[in-house]
Amino acid sequence: MTEQFVRITEQESNYRHLDKMSVAELLHNINKEDSLVPQAVAKAIPKIEPLVTAIVDKMLMGGRLFYIGAGTSGRLGIVDASECPPTYGVPYGLVIGIIAGGEKAITQAVEFAEDSREDGWNDLQAYNISDKDVVIGIAASGTTPYVIAALNECRKNNIVTGSISCNPNSPVSAAADFPVEVVVGPEFVTGSTRMKSGTAQKLVLNMISTSVMIQLGRVEDNRMVNMQLSNEKLVDRGVNMLMLRSGLTDYEKAKDLLLKHGTVKKALDAL
Repeated sequence: MTEQFVRITEQESNYRHLDKMSVAELLHNINKEDSLVPQAVAKAIPKIEPLVTAIVDKMLMGGRLFYIGAGTSGRLGIVDASECPPTYGVPYGLVIGIIAGGEKAITQAVEFAEDSREDGWNDLQAYNISDKDVVIGIAASGTTPYVIAALNECRKNNIVTGSISCNPNSPVSAAADFPVEVVVGPEFVTGSTRMKSGTAQKLVLNMISTSVMIQLGRVEDNRMVNMQLSNEKLVDRGVNMLMLRSGLTDYEKAKDLLLKHGTVKKALDAL
């Protein structure tokens, strides 16, 4: 363990006798705790910034971004990675989420998968990981062996590493070139890190992927001009976006143009 490491995520809840609270009391108290999360994330921005810059630099050179985690942390990484192609029109495989225990672990707990010190690196190698890529280890506790061992192997192979955890001075931070620590305090239900810690990790992941995609030119003004037209809602959004930016006034004509070219960006370029 890293010197002076304290696992705040496992400390006693600030609340007692949850089973005696009314529904209203439970909801208000959970909300009160959740309100602390954005403040903790704000304090971590100076650490998030250089990580985003490193990711952008690597991607401009043809690299990829990997998230690796276990349990809730792993699932959050997979969610963020899976949303990049439809939102920004980037190819699948540019941002990749990996979870301890494999695909089954996305919906079911896989016992002891997070304790493996070999599987994380093996899972990364299945994607032909190289020093062009960036790997972010996600671990609320900061102590997940699967994640820490994978980051250590990445470093041995000159692969840039980052981490997202919710305890200060954690072992996963020591294994990362760009550690991000969002200390949200004890959970409402003692040790239930899917709550505040999970929310904090989700916010940081949103910040990282969104900032990276904007820096890569996947957003123009404040619009998702490269989004995939995967349902009627998105087609309608795209048509309105195209009309607004091009000056077209005929909805059907704009829709035909959008569907012909596939994205708002390509339709605008054609005009």
